[in-house]
Amino acid sequence: MDRSQKEELVSTLNGAFNAANLVVVTQQSGLTVAEVTKLRRQMLEAGASYKVTQNRLTRLALSGTKFEALLPMFTGPTAIAYSDDPVAAAKVCVEFANKNDKLTIVGGALGEKHLDPGQITELAKLPSLDELRAKLIAVVQAPATKLAGVAQAPAATLARVISAYASKETAA
Repeated sequence: MDRSQKEELVSTLNGAFNAANLVVVTQQSGLTVAEVTKLRRQMLEAGASYKVTQNRLTRLALSGTKFEALLPMFTGPTAIAYSDDPVAAAKVCVEFANKNDKLTIVGGALGEKHLDPGQITELAKLPSLDELRAKLIAVVQAPATKLAGVAQAPAATLARVISAYASKETAA
């Protein structure tokens, strides 16, 4: 990787950090290419990103961002997961780490708040933004659905009464 490619990578990472709400720092040792690919796919499906980067370049990209407190975590074979959704990256990382011992969560940050691995695990238990939106829509739609059912009930009852009279007359 030449100097211009490194500068471009640092610039891209810096933009990603400025746009992200959550960054999770992981250490990976012994993950195969297939396992990393699977993890990246899961991240993409959740709306998050996962990137294995050089520690020195990541530290440069973190400078001047709200995640600057994460700088000491970048030692050894590290990778980062980040997302706009404050829960997505944490969910996928925790789920993958529970199934695979080769990935460990070092820490992270939600905005400027520093998170330890336990807090990231707790954060992963929360519903994602999409799940919260779906629940909110269901709560808003429930009264309208019930109102429509109540409004249709008298008409349905009347139709059943008329049908009963009609079948009674045809039977007689």
